[in-house]
Amino acid sequence: MRRITWERVVAILLISPSVLAIAIFVYGFIAFTAFASLTRWDRLLPDFTLVGFSNYQKLFANQRFQIDLRNTVGFTILFLIACLAIGFLLAFLLDQRIRGEGFFRSIYLFPMAISFIVTGVVWRWLLNPGNPELGATGVNLLFEKMGLGFLKWGWFTDPVVWHIPPDTLVGQALQQVGLGVLTTPAVGVSAGVVSLVLAATWQMSGYTMALYLAGLRGIPDELREAARVDGASELQILWHIIIPLLRPITLSAIIILGHISLKIYDLVVAMTGPGIGFSTDVPAFFMWDTTFRGNHFARGASIAVVLLVMVAVLIIPYLVWSTRSEAEL
Repeated sequence: MRRITWERVVAILLISPSVLAIAIFVYGFIAFTAFASLTRWDRLLPDFTLVGFSNYQKLFANQRFQIDLRNTVGFTILFLIACLAIGFLLAFLLDQRIRGEGFFRSIYLFPMAISFIVTGVVWRWLLNPGNPELGATGVNLLFEKMGLGFLKWGWFTDPVVWHIPPDTLVGQALQQVGLGVLTTPAVGVSAGVVSLVLAATWQMSGYTMALYLAGLRGIPDELREAARVDGASELQILWHIIIPLLRPITLSAIIILGHISLKIYDLVVAMTGPGIGFSTDVPAFFMWDTTFRGNHFARGASIAVVLLVMVAVLIIPYLVWSTRSEAEL
């Protein structure tokens, strides 16, 4: 009994520094940020006069923050669709036991070895549209040399916002089902956000490929052979067997990629900045700009809390589901 008690004491002593550090530098700072968001701290010197939720009311009434939310939603949707589609396609091709699989797998995973800062710098060069004096550059220059000049585009310098027009078939269908708000420009996607999606997808689609490839390799070949014996086509095997069995992988990928997209910052800083008319601005960049450039610490804290809530809404249900699944096993 003494030996077990002593082992527990030693274990507690060993993990106590980490627990204390996490309690102070993670949860303690989260609590302080939430408290600061309820104060009047609007200058370099702290002012902890409580003002309630007025900072949040002003924040959601701020036009820049509304644009940031639109950009975040558009970026997240496009980013998830692109990464899941490309990642699954690459994994499915590699699962065919092609020659040189290890080489291609390394090539697809290579972007994961660099940071979003490096990715942003490189793609800023690639998507630089050029100017009339110097001519086209980057991808636009490639289009020009290939005789595809009609594909030249302003990329992240284009402030246009795309949305579903209400007079189209899709727009009318959305209005009939009570989703007419999706046809307004406030729910659209800016052209600059598409440039960010291209860069982010290039970096993260290989990671998604690795997740799907692991899932595909975990599916027993006997299931596919049994389906073929029963007369199922390859397309039917893919749709009725492979994709349903990969749902846990898809959910995990959505959670991981989703929380990255919601708090994206470094890619925006290195590649576009807030953009023309805040066309590529995001809440994380707005938080940094407000807090450390404008010294509006209470407003910056409120943005941080909103970001935390957005990420928590995505992650907490997944953690609860994972915990219950493990408990049932």
